[in-house]
Amino acid sequence: MAQAGRALAALTFPLTRKDSMPWLWYLVLLAFEFLGLMLTLLGLPGLWLMVAALAGFAWVTKLGHYVGWPSLVTVFVLATIAEILEFYAGSAGAKKAGASRRGMMGAMVGALIGGFLFTIPVPILGTIFGVCFGAFVGAALVEMGIVGDAGHAGRVGWGAAKGRFFGIMLKLGFGLLIFLVVLIAALPIG
Repeated sequence: MAQAGRALAALTFPLTRKDSMPWLWYLVLLAFEFLGLMLTLLGLPGLWLMVAALAGFAWVTKLGHYVGWPSLVTVFVLATIAEILEFYAGSAGAKKAGASRRGMMGAMVGALIGGFLFTIPVPILGTIFGVCFGAFVGAALVEMGIVGDAGHAGRVGWGAAKGRFFGIMLKLGFGLLIFLVVLIAALPIG
């Protein structure tokens, strides 16, 4: 009877404990990558969690065995580009609408504050709303104080909100690209 149980176990789970550890680490890596995507939607540094998770996976599985320097550098460069583009998109939206430098700074500060104060209790979408609304309020208040024209301030605020939303979506797209690179590059085969 014991032999039959061992034979059945060998058929259903042919991997040894040593062989299965990279797959366990891979599943943990994918969980952190997914968490990073969710944090990105919340306006938090999720892309950097994704980069750090891949670096951790490379470390625990011996750098170069599954994940090497090319994959790590690729993911790092993608995250850096995404951060720069997100920053630029938020400011560019306000600038396109005619904002001053102080108005663009107001949009950035407003987006940070709005992520905390204006978030509505709807998962993910609530935070995006709060950040965009905060960018609107921040840019509009600063421009109203500088120019004194409510129409101009409203246009600048709307431009800041649109730019911030576009930046969040752009960063999410880069996050999905990083997720795909990690999914393929870290696959523990070989």
